[in-house]
Amino acid sequence: MVIMQIVCEPSVDEQVRQAAAVNFKNHIKFRWATPDADDPSPVVAIQDPEKEQIKGAIVKLMLSTPPKIQSQLSEALAIMSQHDYPRKWQSLLPELVNSLSTASDYTVINGILQTANSIFKRFRYEFKSNELYTDLKYCLDGFCAPLLDIFQKTGLVIAANTENPAILKPPFECLRLCSRIFYSLNFQELPEFFEEHIAEWMGEFHKYLVYTNPLLAERDSEKTSVVDELKAAICENINLYMEKNEEEFQAYLSQFATDVWGLLMTVSLAPSQDRLATTAIKFLTTVSKSVHHKLFADPATLTQICESIVIPNVRIRDEDEELFDMNHVEYIRRDVEGSDLDTRRRMACELVKGLSTHYREQVTGMFNGYIQTMLQQYAAAPAENWNAKDCAIYLVVSLAPKQASTGAAGTDLVNFEQFFNSQIVPELRAQGSNYNGILKADALKFLTTFRTLVPKQLTLELMPQLIQFLVAEANVVHSYAALAIEKLLTIKDGRHTRYSAADLTPFLQSLFANLFGALKLVDSQENAYVMKCIMRVLSIADIGPFSAQCLGELTNILAHVCKNPTNPSFNHYLFEAVAALLRNACEKDPGQVATFENLLFPVFQTVLENDVTEFAPYVFQIMSQLLETRRPPIPPTYLHIFPALLTPLLWQRQANVPGLVRLLQAYLQKAPQEINQANQLTQVLGVFEKLVGSKNTDHQGFFILNTVVENLSFEALSPYMLQIWNILFSRLQYRSTVKFIKSLIIFSSLFGVKHGPQRVIETINSVQPELFYTILDKIWIPNLTTISGDIETKLCSVFATMLVAPLFQSSKEALVGKLVNNVMTLLIKPEEERVDEDKDVPDMDEVVGYVAVYAQLHNAAKKEDDPLKDIKDPKEFVAKTLAGVSQQYRSLSTVLQQGLEPANMIALGQFCSASSVALA
Repeated sequence: MVIMQIVCEPSVDEQVRQAAAVNFKNHIKFRWATPDADDPSPVVAIQDPEKEQIKGAIVKLMLSTPPKIQSQLSEALAIMSQHDYPRKWQSLLPELVNSLSTASDYTVINGILQTANSIFKRFRYEFKSNELYTDLKYCLDGFCAPLLDIFQKTGLVIAANTENPAILKPPFECLRLCSRIFYSLNFQELPEFFEEHIAEWMGEFHKYLVYTNPLLAERDSEKTSVVDELKAAICENINLYMEKNEEEFQAYLSQFATDVWGLLMTVSLAPSQDRLATTAIKFLTTVSKSVHHKLFADPATLTQICESIVIPNVRIRDEDEELFDMNHVEYIRRDVEGSDLDTRRRMACELVKGLSTHYREQVTGMFNGYIQTMLQQYAAAPAENWNAKDCAIYLVVSLAPKQASTGAAGTDLVNFEQFFNSQIVPELRAQGSNYNGILKADALKFLTTFRTLVPKQLTLELMPQLIQFLVAEANVVHSYAALAIEKLLTIKDGRHTRYSAADLTPFLQSLFANLFGALKLVDSQENAYVMKCIMRVLSIADIGPFSAQCLGELTNILAHVCKNPTNPSFNHYLFEAVAALLRNACEKDPGQVATFENLLFPVFQTVLENDVTEFAPYVFQIMSQLLETRRPPIPPTYLHIFPALLTPLLWQRQANVPGLVRLLQAYLQKAPQEINQANQLTQVLGVFEKLVGSKNTDHQGFFILNTVVENLSFEALSPYMLQIWNILFSRLQYRSTVKFIKSLIIFSSLFGVKHGPQRVIETINSVQPELFYTILDKIWIPNLTTISGDIETKLCSVFATMLVAPLFQSSKEALVGKLVNNVMTLLIKPEEERVDEDKDVPDMDEVVGYVAVYAQLHNAAKKEDDPLKDIKDPKEFVAKTLAGVSQQYRSLSTVLQQGLEPANMIALGQFCSASSVALA
């Protein structure tokens, strides 16, 4: 409250008051909400009595302060309302409405509306729910009538002061805020009040869409006028009604279509009118796709729209050229990454697509003609009319329908082969990669978009030019060249990639030189497109003599970026490139592993010692890959590192866990005896216990346990089995989930096929007599059919079949029928019919605060091991095993006939017949 006193004291310097307002807003931001009980470092929340004091004072305080302070207090109020409004703050809306009805100063009025706008924005993006609709109704009941009233009263103020821009600007800002509130309150569905007063609202909107006043125009071409801001907000409102309330809006559609059309005829190409242009075009696009598309059916109308609206807004502007030269990241983001949703170019093309929905033949014919005209203009004067060719290429690319699966495209707008050979190939082959960079970028983008249509031989002929573009001065050009090469290498014809290692071999020397050269160009030291291309080449090419060069380059880059990681995409592809190089080089020649270790380990040591949290998960994956590639015995260096990997701090970070588990598995596979002899197995099982105790990481704990079982003898495991089963059964009893039960079944099956079913029975029964049979009956058999994955299905069906003889020996044949019945279901029913979607919810209380994200490296993926490589067909194994058991226990056939479903019994007979055996 002391801070609020400083804020409201007029005698205090305004800068001090503003600083106090910012401090107050941050205080509210971090301390208003009650902290989570599981938060490891909770802040002290504002107490309820103080909250009530703040609520009682903030509205009046906000409305009595200057605009800069008012905006800070408005933000603070909006934060408070997110948590408390309306249920814990019933007085807020009446106080705002009362203040709105009595205020005459537009600084105060706009402050109230700005606050209301912030509060009501939630209705735009929250999912429908009873709670949301209850809150929405409360807001509608209290604010609809005052909103219309202030809109209409402000209209009278504007009408009375047409010659005074200083007086007019605040009222226009008021109308804009009212329009944004209108949008929020109407977003979910059409409220009753707005439906009853739709004529008044639409009349007001029409009035201001056609309103003009030169005195309110801005001299600065970058600054949007208050009138244009209002018109853009109105366009969004009528577009919302067109999309969601078409029936109610139908009576006003023709008028608004005329209004918006006329508006677009007068809108300039200045950046200040960009938002108005895009919102207006979006409205026409929505109409063109609707049942009211006949408004555009007249060929003259189509022609006027295309020539007067589409073409001018598609042409490149000075601002676009400046972006190409000065901010390549933003240019690329808009041009190829789809963040251009609100740009003139993109919206104009969306309008063409909308018109094509019902008038495809006419629109295609028209734009084919426009494109040919533009190309003729370029041919007549290439230096002056290069932007005409840019526009032509942009139209062909942007209007091409994309394939959802590949992102590639086709076109019926032009003859592809003729267009590519006459317009694109010359640009790619022209001398000088730095001349007219925008057209070079256009050509590269065209090649990328239509890559599947370009013949392989022609692409290979163009490859030297593409490689040369990698070192073009323009960042956009060398980024697009890298993107083009990378996308070309992903093309598949059937199951095989179109471009093989042999196709790349003649170009590798220049390709690697220019790719790594591109990363030395200004502002491209961390170019994600270039690094992704390097990764793709390394994963496909036969790198041979280039291995050392690539490793040296990548290691130097890694050493540099680990000092200050700033580009997540680049960093990810960097580690992918290292993993691809390692896999490509060391799988063919394991002797190279030592070279990789010598160069990479110092960098990895820096990452771990300096706690570079973003890179640690990647480091653990690459170390795993190195260790898995090595042949035993492993060098002492690895064994010296091992104890540090068991440090609890490393395992507290969620992002580290998958990579650390993978690394632990690699150690257990390559040095199981060394770990056991060093008495480190206890620590390993301690990690298992920690992981298996959480619903988020229990599967990771089982990965460790399964690897222990696979790689250590029963004699080494025996002292720990009682502890292991106790941990698992304790978790099963108190926090069981579908995922945990499936993991438990897979683990016990692996243990059984590795060390024999009798040892599974004995070790479980050592926890409690006869416990194995209880677990089998109540947990194991009912959930056996939920197992998924080919290797897991084989493993569990084989172990279950191995249990049949021990069950007869123990006089537990009553369980055999149920067990074999589910084995048969597991083997003959498709997985999608057996396995429900896993609906286990993760423990969100275990993921508190910010955590670095684990990103799986595709090129470092772990190879799945089959513990039953000798058993090719589990169906044959089941048939032969049961046939053998039936020779010893003649009652097996009767037990199976009584316990198996008819379809499963028939399937078992087919298994036996196919395996040339029969049940006794």
